[in-house]
Amino acid sequence: MNEMDNNEEIIEGSGQAQSKPKPLRKLKRVNPSKAEQPAAQHYVPEHEAVPGSHAAEIEGYIPKHEAPPHRYVGKHEAIHDDRQYVDEMYEEFEDEKPVKKGKKGSRWKDPLVKTVAILTSLVLICVLILNLPILWYKKNGVKERVSIITYFKRWQPLVEIEGEIDKTNIDPKVNTNVIPDDDGLDLPQLVEGQYTVLFLGFDEDIFNTDVMWICQFDILAGKLRILQIPRDSAVPDFTSSPNTKFNSIYSLGDQNINPPINRVVNAIYQCFGIPIDAYVTTTCFDIVDLVDCVGGIPMTLDAPIQYDGVTIVDSGDVVLNGVQAEWFIRYRQGWLEGDIGRMQNQRRFMAAAMQKMLNISKEEGKTKLYSYMKQIYDHKWIATDMSIEDLSKLIDFTSNLSMDSVQVDMIPGEGSDGTKPYFGPDGREYSIFSIHLQETLDLLNKYYRPYQQPLTRSDTAIVEWITDHVVDNYDEKTQTLDAVLNGAEPARTPN
Repeated sequence: MNEMDNNEEIIEGSGQAQSKPKPLRKLKRVNPSKAEQPAAQHYVPEHEAVPGSHAAEIEGYIPKHEAPPHRYVGKHEAIHDDRQYVDEMYEEFEDEKPVKKGKKGSRWKDPLVKTVAILTSLVLICVLILNLPILWYKKNGVKERVSIITYFKRWQPLVEIEGEIDKTNIDPKVNTNVIPDDDGLDLPQLVEGQYTVLFLGFDEDIFNTDVMWICQFDILAGKLRILQIPRDSAVPDFTSSPNTKFNSIYSLGDQNINPPINRVVNAIYQCFGIPIDAYVTTTCFDIVDLVDCVGGIPMTLDAPIQYDGVTIVDSGDVVLNGVQAEWFIRYRQGWLEGDIGRMQNQRRFMAAAMQKMLNISKEEGKTKLYSYMKQIYDHKWIATDMSIEDLSKLIDFTSNLSMDSVQVDMIPGEGSDGTKPYFGPDGREYSIFSIHLQETLDLLNKYYRPYQQPLTRSDTAIVEWITDHVVDNYDEKTQTLDAVLNGAEPARTPN
């Protein structure tokens, strides 16, 4: 202040009229964006650019870590108190904007992906274990290691009741000119292209087989053919019963052949030339449970059926429950043709049951059929040597059939009567059914041996009791199940 006062006094003492000097202004901060900065514009730091390089030729190039204050060059490199440069920073350097780590929902997607990956790994591990050959499987003396899946497919849960069929002595005599290479179902067949199942229904004593059907699945033709064997058919070479009836072979056949199911299989092959691949047996009591399991069988009866003179099944449109179905199948006395009339009536039940199965498959799906099959297996209402896989394949095949593609036949013949009686070795007279030999051969060769050589008289063990035929009503009685379902019932007795 003294120096300033002295200056003022000198000026005043000079006698000149001079203005009083202004005080010094406060320094202002210069905006570097407006000020001339030649050094910054042409600044080329060491190690950052060399003469002639692209970086040295760019006007205003500011290398990283070299920027003067207030000039933004990158994140964390320059700080300015003035917030206006924040907007400029995002406008001039958009590529330096923070990158978002993820989108909305990523918090729950990441655990989901991990969970799916873990579950997929577990499934693959299980599939691998199920397909590893870790179990021993033995059949017909052959032992091999198989996977769990293969073991389950080959499982025969109901074979212990009747045992296995012996197929070692069967020569199917296939016709090499027509035999197919593969029918597509991969079943344990004796003849490629067909699969034949023997169905036996026992009486209440489980002694006689009063229902005998040969069910031949013609896989290539997409058909099912059912051949009924009359229970009274005379086969004196295959049973020790004095009545020589076919239904006694199971219990009174060759006692050296065991299990008993093989006695019936052997007789069918030697008489009719049909190789049996598998069997299904049931009893009249099991039929009750089988019918109740599927919810009954809808049928139309022309007249009431009075079973045992006491129980009655009403006429009209009815749904037979299990007990009524047993009465219907076993009913015999009211038919004019006796046992033949009963067999014709059994065709009607067969047709109605087939229609019910097809309806279930169409309306509820094959899964429902499999659920019924599981109940049958669990309760052992049938006996069979078929594996679970074989039975499933047959269900799939049958569910794709139509009523017109299922054919029913009966072994041709005629019954004995007073004019042609049959006397057994015990001297008693018996009512038998005499098989017509040539008519039977014609039927078999036409329908039931499509992939085999023709059957001749020398190939069969049929004994024709009545040679001068009088009755030919049963020689050509081929029907489809559709015709059976919509046809009339068998003739009844006048009383």
